[in-house]
Amino acid sequence: MNTPRQTPPRNASLFSIRRVSAMVLRYFYLLRGSIARIVELAYWPTMQMLIWGFMSQFLIRHSEWFLQAGGILIGAVLLWDIMFRSNIGVSISFLEEMWSRNLGQLFASPLRPYEWAASLLTISAIRTIIGVLPAALLAIPLYQYSIFEMGLPLIAFFVNLLVFGAAVGLAVSGLVLRCGLGAESLAWAVIFAVAPLSGIYYPIETLPDWLEPIAFALPSSHVFEGMRAAALDGVFLLDRFIWSVCLNIVYLALGLTAFLIAFRIARHRGQLLQMGE
Repeated sequence: MNTPRQTPPRNASLFSIRRVSAMVLRYFYLLRGSIARIVELAYWPTMQMLIWGFMSQFLIRHSEWFLQAGGILIGAVLLWDIMFRSNIGVSISFLEEMWSRNLGQLFASPLRPYEWAASLLTISAIRTIIGVLPAALLAIPLYQYSIFEMGLPLIAFFVNLLVFGAAVGLAVSGLVLRCGLGAESLAWAVIFAVAPLSGIYYPIETLPDWLEPIAFALPSSHVFEGMRAAALDGVFLLDRFIWSVCLNIVYLALGLTAFLIAFRIARHRGQLLQMGE
């Protein structure tokens, strides 16, 4: 039996900021209503920063080269967590609707699928900032390292990693829509599979020659190469930035398309009311 399809009023706009804002507000209230969720957002970035920060302190005391490497490690951890949190921010907000079996109720309203996607991207950015900012600030008194000293390049790195993580999150959400909650572990697995190819803690040239073209097909690899150049040499690699932006446009388009196609198939097959725990 197919899910009844709500026909929007004739005067309904194709894209409503009000509907997107309503969904963002819904996710924000869910987040605000749970202290555990708020603490969890900052917990993992802070733990990673502490572990790698203390490791960098050890490296600093043992080599002049490691003196530079210490700051790079902390910066790499924080930037990696931006990408990870952005991905998880989309996936978790999406999965919460699945777990509560709320998809049928959502789309009995005039909400359109791409408006839902826009709200997922927005709340993902909010969750990422809430999660990463405390760790970045804590690194200043503990390790005398401020990622904010990168200046404007940091904004470029942040936005590119935010977009790429969200694009992966949308694609994974589409897979879960298509395959059901049995595939929900992909929300964590896919982004971790990308990590070794992104050159987070080492240059891409460290990888085998046959893997390097695959790595450079990812926006994240260009971002981390640019981060190392900014930290070590104080230069902003414009070509890396342009590559990351162009690739992000492609990945975001692919992720959004996969999500919308999977949603259309699920609605056509009447699966929206059936999905959930």
